[in-house]
Amino acid sequence: MATYTSRFPGSGTIIEESINRGLAQSRAEDILRLLTLRGIDIPEAARERITGCADLETLGTWFDRAVTATDVEELFADM
Repeated sequence: MATYTSRFPGSGTIIEESINRGLAQSRAEDILRLLTLRGIDIPEAARERITGCADLETLGTWFDRAVTATDVEELFADM
């Protein structure tokens, strides 16, 4: 797995943390929208787990799984 090194001048600062938080929130919203458009029921506990996640790699995995999942629990398998 490749290691990501930020070239952002504010690397490691509250600015970068804020940007990453915004990216995570946006990715979580994308996952929820995709599941909704596919007609998959999203229980409140799953919605909270998705929106509460700040790890972009995990959110990316969940997004990829949301494309083919038949229920929301498939997103969280093996995690």
